[in-house]
Amino acid sequence: MPKKKKQKKVEEPVQEPVQQEEELTEEELDSMEEEFLDQLSGGGQSIIVLPPMQGAAAPEKKIRVIPVIGDVGERMALEVVAGLLTLRETGKKKVLADPSDPKSEVIEKVEPIEMIVSTYGGSALDMFGICDMMRVVQEECPIITTGIGKVMSAGVLILASGTKGLRRIGRNTRVMIHSVIGGTHGPMHNLENEMEEIRWIQEKYIETLVAETDMTKRMVKKLLDKKVNIYLDAQQAVDFGIADIII
Repeated sequence: MPKKKKQKKVEEPVQEPVQQEEELTEEELDSMEEEFLDQLSGGGQSIIVLPPMQGAAAPEKKIRVIPVIGDVGERMALEVVAGLLTLRETGKKKVLADPSDPKSEVIEKVEPIEMIVSTYGGSALDMFGICDMMRVVQEECPIITTGIGKVMSAGVLILASGTKGLRRIGRNTRVMIHSVIGGTHGPMHNLENEMEEIRWIQEKYIETLVAETDMTKRMVKKLLDKKVNIYLDAQQAVDFGIADIII
């Protein structure tokens, strides 16, 4: 007789008892929340996270502002010139010459650039570099200059070099004009050479200031001949043509 095969006994899976989650008390939840916030804040330092603006609350226009705040020097001139050239290119867009006529010619328009000026002054040559680039950019793009707090020495010419009619100044801003300051030491011939350079800078400063404001060359020289710092308020700055609008 054939042997009967033994049937393997199928073991049923053992079901582990379902552990019921314990509900946390309100005190435990508060403690966990405090611990989590403490980790985010780096152990006591407060951090404020602002959500990104979306929808209707988001600004429609991109910020196109260059700060001219602090000493006017080589580093500032580099940053301002780079900013002017970059914003000139990124602000270009195609628009209709007559928005009310969809068949009108399509032209290229460049959004204006704003420069915020607040400085005691600095290097005259770096100031000239910034002003020269402002004139180049203004061939395609208007530049709004806004003076706040202090607009002195080199800052006066930068403020005045903005697009006429778009140069603004804070009502409590102080403006200061003075002669070129320079100094050196060494052999007599070197001193004479340096004095010639200072005279050139002074004449160029007067020439550019006359070109950008309502002041005459005689008026500027008369102010500088006083050999002291000449302080102006916002209204006087507008009267002299350094700015156009008091804000």
